[in-house]
Amino acid sequence: MSNDSVHVTIVLPCYNEQDHVLDEVERISKAMDASGQTYELLAVDDCSTDGTLARLQEAAPDYPHMRIIAFHHNSGSGTVRRIGTQQARGEIVVWTDADMTYPNERIPELVEILDTDPGVDQVVGARTSEMGTHKALRVPAKWVIRKIAERLTNTRIPDLNSGLRAFRREVSLPYLRLLPPGFSCVTTITLAFLSNQHDVRYIPIDYYKRAGKSKFHFTKDAYRYILQVLRMVMYFNPLKVLMPPALWLLAIGFGKGVYDMVAHPVRFANNTVMLFITGLLIASLALLADLIVRSRGDT
Repeated sequence: MSNDSVHVTIVLPCYNEQDHVLDEVERISKAMDASGQTYELLAVDDCSTDGTLARLQEAAPDYPHMRIIAFHHNSGSGTVRRIGTQQARGEIVVWTDADMTYPNERIPELVEILDTDPGVDQVVGARTSEMGTHKALRVPAKWVIRKIAERLTNTRIPDLNSGLRAFRREVSLPYLRLLPPGFSCVTTITLAFLSNQHDVRYIPIDYYKRAGKSKFHFTKDAYRYILQVLRMVMYFNPLKVLMPPALWLLAIGFGKGVYDMVAHPVRFANNTVMLFITGLLIASLALLADLIVRSRGDT
């Protein structure tokens, strides 16, 4: 398959999915074959400890559009998606999962939106339900994180970390180095596009119960999600993160100073001085960080 003949690359991370990985490969292949789009299915085995790689290799002759990459150590879904995107031959890259949770038969629909509207750079499948583990904890936690991201990016985000998305490879290349190795890579690519005013379109999708065992760890991964949201907005727009607390501290310090002058003239309390100086320091750091971002030349 030559470079020019491929329009779409589907990156499929595979880790211990032996019982259903071929079902997913078949579903994606049938949908893409029916769409008439030229494509490649890049199945990346992330050093599975079961028979996932063997199943893919055995089935390879039946799926001529499938290309297999085997990692020699487990690197995480973010690393899989980054390397898969870098090695993609298609102009449009699709990220999805091999755990039967996403309606991968709708991949051609996402690609068609990019093909028909050149102003859109990324299409995300926004899930209409939550079927993951720890649902009682995940739903409110993800809502809070999503609202923080919306506030920091001034954008409505129906689904911040959906694993099903299609985007223009050329647009994504400057941001691939920012991808973390774990699950928050999908959050990162969303925030990178939004922070740089790339048009992101959302379409509602169903989300199904996972086949196999989940790799998501609530406490660890939720903490990483929050850090990644803050990190990405700091990287592209540090004023959004630092200036609000700086202004609040300055305002509180000023108000406290007025109170001090009325309560005991010619003397400011130590905490008043500390509030004001802390606000000035954070504001100065915000302006310096913004200057660095604007002089970096990659945004």
